[in-house]
Amino acid sequence: MRLAHLQKATTCSLAGLACAWAVPALKDGRIGAALGGALLILLLYALVLGAEFLLLRLVHGDDPTPRANAGQLLAAWWGEVLAAPRVFCWQQPFRSRLWPDHLPLQAGGRRGVLLIHGFVCNRGVWNPWLARLQADGVPFVALDLEPVFCSIDEYVLPIERAVLRLEQATGRAPVVVAHSMGGLALRRWWAECGDATRVHHAITLGSPHHGTWLARFAFSHNGRQMQLHAGWLRSLVERERTRTRPAMTCFYSHCDNIVFPPSTAMLDGADNRHLDGVAHVHMVTRPEPWNELMLRLRD
Repeated sequence: MRLAHLQKATTCSLAGLACAWAVPALKDGRIGAALGGALLILLLYALVLGAEFLLLRLVHGDDPTPRANAGQLLAAWWGEVLAAPRVFCWQQPFRSRLWPDHLPLQAGGRRGVLLIHGFVCNRGVWNPWLARLQADGVPFVALDLEPVFCSIDEYVLPIERAVLRLEQATGRAPVVVAHSMGGLALRRWWAECGDATRVHHAITLGSPHHGTWLARFAFSHNGRQMQLHAGWLRSLVERERTRTRPAMTCFYSHCDNIVFPPSTAMLDGADNRHLDGVAHVHMVTRPEPWNELMLRLRD
């Protein structure tokens, strides 16, 4: 099943469950119970997010990155509470094809962009970026990495096809922007198919380059590959050409509720940049990665 279909079913099921609770309660005149129960069903994810932020704070330990204070964590949690339903209940399930890949006939000579999403996401997460890129006439390809729960190794071929499309349309190496697991998929492709000439610059947002503590609860193949210092990650490092690292900018945050401790999103030799007080999905809306992309497109 495609991720968009799965998230449509999940969104509609939650809405139906909330209605199934609220309607009988309203008929019985229990307005408070109706509203309270429906809100609890619809906002249960906010409690899950809260648990993730608590774990983030507890696990930080002696990580060399800045430690977030309670106020920063609370603000980041609220930002993620607002961002998550927009992304997972609207953009990805219902609007992932709103902005098709943009490779116009006049793309020759322009620098293109490849966008790679993360775990349990699809190209819809990039919709605000795609709208702005198309308005600016920038050629782009935004991938859907399928199957959703397979090995990250299986994403090498679709990335290769996307890079080839951009190379053929523009005649230039693209800038690649990758969120979360997408950064690992990019590195895996780069290790097998890429070289210093095929990517002009790579930008990763909250990518678990050294794994993440939270992946110990993973059930899928790609989830287990993202466990802290997993064997798959060690084999990836062995495959890589380290000379590609200066061509990378890695954004990380001390309030990333998915990839933590925060230093796991950093890479030796890359330009590592801290996003203060920003949670995992919310990173995609920040101006800093977008500004970095605009800078690299002008190189």
